[in-house]
Amino acid sequence: MNSLPTHDVISIVARSPGLNTEAIEAVVTLPTFKRPEQVLATLDSLRLQKTPRRFAVIVMENEAELREGAVAASPLFQNAVLEGMIIIAHERGNCSAYNAGWQTAVANFPNFRHLLVIDDDEVADPDWLEHLCTAAESLPADIVGGPQVPLFSEPSDAAWASHPVFAPPHRESGRVAALYSSGNLLVGRAVLEAMGPPYLDLQFNFMGGGDSDFLSRAAQRGFTLGWCAEAKVLETVPARRTEAGWIRARSLRNGVISTLVEKKKRAGTPFATARVFAKSLALLAASPFRGLLRLVSTGSPSVAAYPAYVALGRVMAEFGYANEQYRQPEKN
Repeated sequence: MNSLPTHDVISIVARSPGLNTEAIEAVVTLPTFKRPEQVLATLDSLRLQKTPRRFAVIVMENEAELREGAVAASPLFQNAVLEGMIIIAHERGNCSAYNAGWQTAVANFPNFRHLLVIDDDEVADPDWLEHLCTAAESLPADIVGGPQVPLFSEPSDAAWASHPVFAPPHRESGRVAALYSSGNLLVGRAVLEAMGPPYLDLQFNFMGGGDSDFLSRAAQRGFTLGWCAEAKVLETVPARRTEAGWIRARSLRNGVISTLVEKKKRAGTPFATARVFAKSLALLAASPFRGLLRLVSTGSPSVAAYPAYVALGRVMAEFGYANEQYRQPEKN
């Protein structure tokens, strides 16, 4: 076994006994930060997966001091309720946690075909893993995304599910041109080997968007993307995320990420910076008209304002604005 050594960036702190790493076909990576109860709910949903495939779970604890998630989850691995391991990703940040888990998977499980990603505020449908793996093999596609179905803490907030901040980018299963989120994702081993570590760019560590950038770069390299509408996870949405300030901040952030990802995509092409900025200005100019159409079709002022906030975020990114929401995760 090509084990990843314990060092000051990644530490393996728990491992299921008798783990046969060579028999593992799929690896599920699960980052966690200060959500011990929620990560247990996520792990319980993984325990209940209906699949003949042998899979392992890697929990990436990104809080290196109290390690609440690691402490809560350790008995599940030590008692072989789940196969896999818990690691500490000592470098704080969203991208650092993902990189640590993906690197650990490649180093420790020599024969896995599919790497899956789920977040610690999500619960997987019992057929989630099997649906994603089957979609990757049948479409076929190198990377497959699935819907993150919002589960609002207040029933009265259910109408927010159609807002662009929460709505899935695709509705039907099949090949797609773009994916944006790692919250419900399958990545083929060949993609990881070709892209190489660090997989997610650390400039997005506290902003988010490292997943969107990774997916964009993978598509540029010729890897195929797919969508599996049946592979659902339920994502817990706290009440604060339906507040106007949070929606506005996330919309602006989406615009910033859009500019940064597009700049990387166009890097090395003629007039790249000018073309990205021109597109941002054009989107800002068009946003009132796009917003009016959305207002007519949905009746929602918040949905109508979304194009303007995204366009404004794109322009603000040109002047160094970066909304690093993950630096205060308790407010995210």
